[in-house]
Amino acid sequence: MNKRDNHLLLIIKEEIEILMDLVKGYNLDSFLSDEKTRRSVVLTLINIVECVKSLSDELKQFYPDTNWQNISNLRNIAAHNYWGLRMDDIWDNVTKDVPELLEQMNEILRNEGGEE
Repeated sequence: MNKRDNHLLLIIKEEIEILMDLVKGYNLDSFLSDEKTRRSVVLTLINIVECVKSLSDELKQFYPDTNWQNISNLRNIAAHNYWGLRMDDIWDNVTKDVPELLEQMNEILRNEGGEE
């Protein structure tokens, strides 16, 4: 793995940890009623997506089990259609998909000998 990919994976991992911390102690109702947290979550998701989009094609092709395209697609929706976002869908992504993504990033870092 090249140094740039390693650096990006570490940023993704850190952003995921921040994201998970943002929603700690929340449930769907409390998340939906907290504008600051919703906005923070969406911005953090955009940060993750921007890093994913910058990963090398070689790395993404070597790890096809990670749904890189779906992650990348989220950026356009979040950045260009914030008011059209369904926050309950964002909640589902954060609580179900993001922990799995963290595991995948850790696995890639371990497999590639990257820093964790």
